[in-house]
Amino acid sequence: MTPLPYDRYCDEVAHQVGRLRSVVTSGADLSATVPTCPDWSLEQLVRHTGAALRWTEFIVRTRAQEQAPIEKVPLYRGPEAEGDPAALDAWLAETGEMLVGALREAGPDTRVWGWAGVLDTRFWARRMTHELVVHGADAALAAKQPYEVAPEVAADALDEWLQLVEFVQRTGAHEAARELPRDGRSIHLHATDTPGELNAEWVVELAEDGVRWRRGHEKATVALRGPLTDVLLAFYRRQPLDTPGLEVVGERELLELWLERVTFG
Repeated sequence: MTPLPYDRYCDEVAHQVGRLRSVVTSGADLSATVPTCPDWSLEQLVRHTGAALRWTEFIVRTRAQEQAPIEKVPLYRGPEAEGDPAALDAWLAETGEMLVGALREAGPDTRVWGWAGVLDTRFWARRMTHELVVHGADAALAAKQPYEVAPEVAADALDEWLQLVEFVQRTGAHEAARELPRDGRSIHLHATDTPGELNAEWVVELAEDGVRWRRGHEKATVALRGPLTDVLLAFYRRQPLDTPGLEVVGERELLELWLERVTFG
């Protein structure tokens, strides 16, 4: 589907950085375990996210034509002091301003290195938008705060996720994705709380030649229905399929198999 306008991604990066900063400064326990990323504390999650943003800013600003070692990126580790929400917030604020400034200065069509076969700044504006959306959800869950995503952003996040899955399966970058069945079964995602013009429904086919997907309402082997933010977070394995408001209809085992095997990491 058509991605969002480039300026919208830049605006959303700024917005999502602001939301993440609000978690940092909310009094949340920075040492709390992130339930969706149990190897990390909330502070480690924030530092990981900020490092990804700084790495992207470096790629865009320097017009890198090959993968840049993150060790070259200034202050990517964050502030020296740990457990200091003010220092973490200041670093994150500067990080967001740097990235948005670099993206706006470069514009959407500047050629830079990218890891998914898309070699321009538009890829990075979109990728960092959804990196922030998903890790923003992780942070909110760790802080026990509610979380919701603008419908057009959530829908685009699902589009991008499926495009990345296609890329990973096609290139063999991840063993588990190659092991997905190719027997013609299908998955239907159906957001129940969005206007019809957004067309927030997806069909994912496990075809003989690999994953295929499209927007649309069709019968499938299994369907996941519910509010769009919840569908997004469940499909990203950020909340369980049994979350209130979500409904699984059909062959649940196929959906669970997808969630077990699909990643681009």
